[in-house]
Amino acid sequence: MKDFLSIWHRILGIRYNSVSTNKNKSSGSKRKPSSPYKSAIIIAIIGIIGVLSGTCIHILNPYDLIYRWKLIFEKGGEIYELWRDPPVELYLRVFLWNITNKDAYMNGTDDKLKMVEVGPYVYRELMLHDNVTFNDNGTLTAIPRHPLVWVPELSEGRREDDLLILPNIALLSIADVVSDRSYFTRIGLNVIIRQTESFPLVQMTAREFMFGYSSSLMSLGNNFLPNWINFDKLGLIDRMYNFEGDYETVYTGQKLGLENIGLIEKYRGETKLPQWDSPCGDITGASDGTKFKGYTKPNDTHLFFRKSMCRAKKLIRVNETVTNGLKAYVYHLDPEADDNGRVHEYNKCFCKDPENCKPKGLLDVRGCYYGFPIALSYPHFLDGNESLSNNVIGMKPDPKLHKSYFIIQPDSGLPLELAVRFQINMHLGNIKTIANCDRFDNMVLPLLWTENRLYKLPEFLAVRFRLYLNVLPLIEKCMMMILLGGGVFFFLISLYRFVKITKGRSKYQEPWIEDDLVLNIDRKLSSYIPEKSSSLTARELEVYMDSMVPLTDDIHREHEHSQNEHEHSQDEHEHHITHDQSALVY
Repeated sequence: MKDFLSIWHRILGIRYNSVSTNKNKSSGSKRKPSSPYKSAIIIAIIGIIGVLSGTCIHILNPYDLIYRWKLIFEKGGEIYELWRDPPVELYLRVFLWNITNKDAYMNGTDDKLKMVEVGPYVYRELMLHDNVTFNDNGTLTAIPRHPLVWVPELSEGRREDDLLILPNIALLSIADVVSDRSYFTRIGLNVIIRQTESFPLVQMTAREFMFGYSSSLMSLGNNFLPNWINFDKLGLIDRMYNFEGDYETVYTGQKLGLENIGLIEKYRGETKLPQWDSPCGDITGASDGTKFKGYTKPNDTHLFFRKSMCRAKKLIRVNETVTNGLKAYVYHLDPEADDNGRVHEYNKCFCKDPENCKPKGLLDVRGCYYGFPIALSYPHFLDGNESLSNNVIGMKPDPKLHKSYFIIQPDSGLPLELAVRFQINMHLGNIKTIANCDRFDNMVLPLLWTENRLYKLPEFLAVRFRLYLNVLPLIEKCMMMILLGGGVFFFLISLYRFVKITKGRSKYQEPWIEDDLVLNIDRKLSSYIPEKSSSLTARELEVYMDSMVPLTDDIHREHEHSQNEHEHSQDEHEHHITHDQSALVY
């Protein structure tokens, strides 16, 4: 407390001399008259520096400059490495549709297929970008790879060797492709189907259905459709995650806007997918889910693209939340994107047959799946036309379980949590003339649905981004406020001292000593130490006077006491004179 008061008094210019009891000890040299002005000027300079520093922080925003610099993709850069090989736990969860009334449906006893959802079959998905090449135009080119690793502990007891009754994709696909060919082509295919004893519903393991099963029909099918396919095994997940020959070009932020860092400029060298006309095929500015657009405002939208989706879809903000200690926006897929042009004119480019557009909620993507009659929907035909489930039993759409959502940090574009859910179906045409396939004529047949799931960021990554996005901006703001507030405070103190010095004396005085008391000090000293004053020089007397503490009350009392003694001595002196005169007279 004593140290604090000492500092405070020094700032305000208040000083007290120590009491000297040694009459022979002289104090130091008297303070120069200019020293109060000097300290006030120093305080003013400190205040000005504080204000200027705080203003510079406010204008230049050094945190933002450093953060923007870190965002740019460059070799060895922190954010670039997170994009190239994200250290996150992204999972692919697969749910298959097991058919429980195969025989009853095939012989015509049941009118609808009974399907039971089986899963999840869970795989860890690695999102890698290999063979990265930096270009001169502010972009880089990389080959995407998404290898899958089986995670049995998250599969809730499901095994890859589970035996299920599932659609024979090879037979149904060839039947659909050949159905509009010549009569003789169809006759030849029917012969092969009967010889190979191929049926539309077969028993196989879950892994075979997902990653490929052998089919002699696939090999023989090339005789009817040369150069149709270049693989002997057919598996849905295997085809969805086949990136052979693919490469993507993304923005690095070195020349274009920082908000576009990590977004796709081109896929396979094109700004649009060849399967669609513009604007349906446009993918420039889309995210593959690794990093989204940064510096987004509440009303901004995102564009999301996955090769398996065969298109980019717009994300619409629906809410705000806090995840992993970070502020975030919640997005859903644009519901208007499910229309094939029946409602919205701008979606007509998704309709391949203007006279027979797919119902709402079903997108024909055969152009992305080797000509197979594949169509995408949401799981359980969520938000789709009711007619989609006319031929099957077991669809139970639930938005909580089947709706996609994205939780994205708006400043960095970092995905904090996401669930991307799609269902793979077969939309079969007129195949009643193909052997064993008449029961599947003009039918929408669910095959499986997938969920790409990011539950949360790893803790070390969440801590790092909390530091970048929460702590450092707060530290910068506090520093700015401290510098501005402290600068103004010191500047006001300096003004106070200047005013006090200007209104005071021409030379330095103790601010609590009044002029009339100084005169009392002189009179007091002349009577209090007469013998001292006679033996001291003027300079020594001045030093001695400076060493005394002018304690006001004591000075007044001592001064009155000395006056009383002086008057008493005069009375005694007069009394003695009178007495002597009386004695002489006597």
